[in-house]
Amino acid sequence: FAQHPDTFCLSVSHTTRSPRPGEANGVDYHYVSMGDFEDLIAKDGFVEHAKFGGNRYGTSKMTIEEQTKKGKVVLLDIEMEGVKQIKQSSIAARYIFIAPPSLETLEARLRGRGTENEASIQKRLNQANNELEFSKTPGVHDKIIINDDLEKAYNELEEYIYQSSD
Repeated sequence: FAQHPDTFCLSVSHTTRSPRPGEANGVDYHYVSMGDFEDLIAKDGFVEHAKFGGNRYGTSKMTIEEQTKKGKVVLLDIEMEGVKQIKQSSIAARYIFIAPPSLETLEARLRGRGTENEASIQKRLNQANNELEFSKTPGVHDKIIINDDLEKAYNELEEYIYQSSD
């Protein structure tokens, strides 16, 4: 985003989970109650929403509309349920899966952050395993990038985005 601030923005999702240390409302997520989240679902306010680790996450239509009106390309950080929902919508999108090199590497990264308890780590690893299996479905993603080296993964992403948009 720093290299292309006028082109791309990351969608700020809504969530029912509590903020982690250092996270800010409206920057990292829009933190809402379960009731407010369910109201948005009832009002068809999300392009996608899913349950993950016992919490709800969703991308609001208003968030995307606000950014596209500014001429930005909105990037969504979503799980497989979100991918399925957006694929069933009229939204034109490209689907890129950023995968860990292995579940062991992911576990080491999660533990290294020091922000999650054991139960949360196990839920995330289980979900990651499901996501990795889903990523093997033919045609579900346009590109899969292995995040074993941040700079290499970024360069691969940037190359894909710009070669695909020509």
